[in-house]
Amino acid sequence: MAKQWAWSFSKLNNYETCAYRHQQVDLLKNFQDGDGEALVWGNQVHDAMKQALTGTAPLPASMEYYQRWVDLVRAGPGELLVEQKYAIAKDFTKTAYFAPNVWYRGIADVVRIHGDIALALDWKTGRVKENSVQLALMAQCIFAHYPAVHHVRSEFIWLQEDCTTPEIYSRSDMANLWIALLPRVEKMETAALTKQYPPKPGGLCVKYCPVKSCQFWGKGDR
Repeated sequence: MAKQWAWSFSKLNNYETCAYRHQQVDLLKNFQDGDGEALVWGNQVHDAMKQALTGTAPLPASMEYYQRWVDLVRAGPGELLVEQKYAIAKDFTKTAYFAPNVWYRGIADVVRIHGDIALALDWKTGRVKENSVQLALMAQCIFAHYPAVHHVRSEFIWLQEDCTTPEIYSRSDMANLWIALLPRVEKMETAALTKQYPPKPGGLCVKYCPVKSCQFWGKGDR
């Protein structure tokens, strides 16, 4: 049986930025994104926040100014889940992360389940850049996995700016999400079936894209 095609928000974002780069980096693994100081720092922060929230280790001195977020999360009501992996099938029902029928995968840095209300947080270490689709997708995952939950507060925590960008979702909101999102996802799935991944020149081409063999590398919009 053919493997079910699956996607994530980051893959959709990468595909829409440049289909060829998505193919070469995400799918074929022919190139790796340069780690860079920002990415390394982001990974370190996520690891440290996980350890602090689970009581494995305190935050290092270089991150002590994030302690207030740790305290706020730990003081919240309900069941605390850290770096929880969620997956849904194509009919929007819950499934295991690596199940044969998995269609969408997402990871929540923090989840709190309290009765019919849930909180989902995503740590961000870069500049503020809102994207409600990513927040809505995490709400969808929570609705699928927790039938008793009817409302989700999903938010980015911008650690560098010490602020949040929240969205509140109800189960009834999900239909509008998919009406707008499914055509975008279907384009990416069609590309996977046809193996058509044309390059899309843009700002990343100037120096940030790792696919230096591309005809547009170094020639993108400046």
